[in-house]
Amino acid sequence: MGSQTILELFHQGGLTTYPLLLGSILALGIFFERLWRFRGLRTSTRGLTKETIEAVVRRDLDAARTLCEKSKQPIAKIYLEAMRWRNVPLEDLERVLQTTRQEATYELRRGLWVIGTVGSLAPYVGLFGTVIGIIRAFSDMAEHGAGGFEVVASGISEALIATAAGLAVAIIALAFYNFLQTQVGSIAGTYARSCERFVQALLFLESSQESSAAGAGGEVGSGFVPAG
Repeated sequence: MGSQTILELFHQGGLTTYPLLLGSILALGIFFERLWRFRGLRTSTRGLTKETIEAVVRRDLDAARTLCEKSKQPIAKIYLEAMRWRNVPLEDLERVLQTTRQEATYELRRGLWVIGTVGSLAPYVGLFGTVIGIIRAFSDMAEHGAGGFEVVASGISEALIATAAGLAVAIIALAFYNFLQTQVGSIAGTYARSCERFVQALLFLESSQESSAAGAGGEVGSGFVPAG
């Protein structure tokens, strides 16, 4: 009975409520898809970072690469990109990591613009339905040649339902959008901190290689040179 009443209200609200219904379905679908995508992402990122750094500190880059190649986490691609560069100064390596990290963060925001657009446009769609309902009410008054609640009730009801639907969809969509944006920012912060720790591990590896080369009487080079 409740679902029938909601459907009847949407139908009574006129044609403008159907775009709002479609927008709310899209927003809900993207919201739950992104929630599933973000599920456990921070924890798994920290876990992979810990294992990879431990392998780098042991001077076992092959094991670090294997861990990243087997992992499906976005941070794994960032680490593989970092280990792929040779004879690169620290500043250039950090820029490479920053670019790759931005690409991973951009993927996290996929679809969020739809929720934001629904939240921004919903009040205007509801307002448009309100105007149509009021026009219909005055049209009914003109057609019957008299006023009264019975004459204008249908048009006013359409206007109020359109307004309520637009505000409800906008409030929910904007709440979803802000929540997901906060989640993206938190995950991006985890990526940034993990990359900083990974760079520190690479610097430790470089300094230990330089110390070994100096102790063996070899030439000490400049810049980051990962063992291939």
